Amino acid sequence: MNREDPAREHPAAPEEAVASPLHRGLTWEELPVGLSFRTGARTITETDFINFVTWAGFTEPLFLDASDSAAGHGRRLVPAALTYSLAEGLVIQTLAFAGTGIAFLGMDLKVRQPVYVGDTVHAVVAISESRATRNPSRGLVVSTIKVHNHHGDEVLEYSPARLVRRSATAAD
Repeated sequence: MNREDPAREHPAAPEEAVASPLHRGLTWEELPVGLSFRTGARTITETDFINFVTWAGFTEPLFLDASDSAAGHGRRLVPAALTYSLAEGLVIQTLAFAGTGIAFLGMDLKVRQPVYVGDTVHAVVAISESRATRNPSRGLVVSTIKVHNHHGDEVLEYSPARLVRRSATAAD
C-alpha cells in the first residue's frame, strides 16, 4: 500500500456514478418452498418492555404492575405482541425482503410459551408456500416463522403471507 498517495490504490469514482445498494432482497424465484434461514438474536430488555407497553397502550395490571406480572410466573411477562414485533424486526434485519418485499397480506399467530424480560429470542424462517400471482411482476410467499428463546424453547409461531417481487426476467 502506498501511504503517501492512497488515490493510487483506490481511484475516486466518477462524480456521475450512482451508488448501488449493498444488498438486494430475495426475489420470488429465490424463495422456494423448503428454503430456511435463522435470524440474529435479541435480548428483550426492561426498556424494550416499558417502551412497548406504554406506546401500544397495554395498560392492564398484568403488564404495568411488576408484582402482578410476576404473579404465577416469577418474572415479568412480555406481551406476545412485543415478542412478535421483535421477531419480525429480526426477520427484516436479515435483508431477505430488502427492496423486494411489496406487501404484508396477513398471518396466523400462535403463542407456544411465555416470554419474559431478559429472555433472548431468535427466529427460524422456513418457506412453506410459494406461488405465482396473476401479476407477472410478483409472487406470493408464505413462511412459517418459529421464535425460540435462549433455552431453545419455541415460544411463538406465525405464518405471514407476503407479496414479493419477481426477477426482472420473469416479469418480461
